[in-house]
Amino acid sequence: MTGYPRLRDLGIVIGDLPTGPLNAITDVEGVRVGHTTVIHGDGALRVGDGPARTGVTAIHPHGQSVFAASVPAAIGILNGAGEITGRSQVDEYGLLETPILITNTFSVGTAHRACVEWLCEREPTLGTRDFVIPVVAETFDGYLNDIAGQHVSLEDVWAALDTATGGPVLEGNVGGGTGMRLFGFKGGIGTASRVATIAGRPYRVGVLIQGNFGVTTDLLVDGVPVGRELAARQREADADSGPHKDGSVIVVIATDAPLSDRQLGRLCQRGMLGLSRVGAIGRNSSGDLVLAFSNARENRIDRSSLDSVRSVFQLADTRIDELFLATIEATEEAVLNALVAARTMTGRDGHIAEALPHDRLVDIMRRFGRLQAMARTGSGG
Repeated sequence: MTGYPRLRDLGIVIGDLPTGPLNAITDVEGVRVGHTTVIHGDGALRVGDGPARTGVTAIHPHGQSVFAASVPAAIGILNGAGEITGRSQVDEYGLLETPILITNTFSVGTAHRACVEWLCEREPTLGTRDFVIPVVAETFDGYLNDIAGQHVSLEDVWAALDTATGGPVLEGNVGGGTGMRLFGFKGGIGTASRVATIAGRPYRVGVLIQGNFGVTTDLLVDGVPVGRELAARQREADADSGPHKDGSVIVVIATDAPLSDRQLGRLCQRGMLGLSRVGAIGRNSSGDLVLAFSNARENRIDRSSLDSVRSVFQLADTRIDELFLATIEATEEAVLNALVAARTMTGRDGHIAEALPHDRLVDIMRRFGRLQAMARTGSGG
């Protein structure tokens, strides 16, 4: 989707369920994604000047204002050494009423303020009758980026919100994922989708992740211990047994299936299972945060409605197992797409995050008998 390979372009197919046409979160109709990438400067760190290797990613849950038509949502935490603002209100009401923003740890405040200002310009009741608490999530990019310089501006956040579109989603070194590392290699943004058919009706589940976690020896690809194979051959520093300060991951799960906030909380848990399939263990210093929402039209909450009673539609719990599987598979593949799409980057003080070597990944998967001749139809690759 970026012009760079995705996992299926290498002949590696994850899971059993079919993907959507793009194999992306935007396969859920109405979901829009925008990125602003901030890259400038080279050489030694000079706080405030750079080098900057960062950005911000925006996700709109549907094609209209999510403030005017909020959607059921839930947030789950695997390990909480991270931040996602607005969580208490999402927990309380079971609703999402702002776009979702993902950036670096020190730019949460900027993204929060920019979102408030962006919404106030578009929603006339804000600041008088209504209030809003934006949902902003983060991972740390300080290895490559002058994070203390806070190079994400208000204008950058507005640009991500304004330029968000459906269709193909940029992956790898873009938006909030620009300066991130994943399993000892360059990381960033990744996405994937699945189609679950329930009682003859197809429902889509799309996932977008910002990946910044794991050591090389953790990495699993379709159950193959790729990280151990790589570390054994190149003697990665990550292969030692000493303590490791881990990074974080943000997982956003979208679906068009009519689900309640309680059921979306169950999808969050399955997103965590998807992370475990690629080798995430949620170390002490890791922030592993998962947000799920349903944009099914019948369950959007019209802010202008005066109804005192409303109907809620949801799938029966006995029929959502395939949505669980869809979430697990899409999360797993989204992480691996981020890893495959990312390119080698040099950041502050000459720090280098190398791209995952595709040739070695393919060789390992072939030796384990997990390589296919070509991508499965519908991979979006």
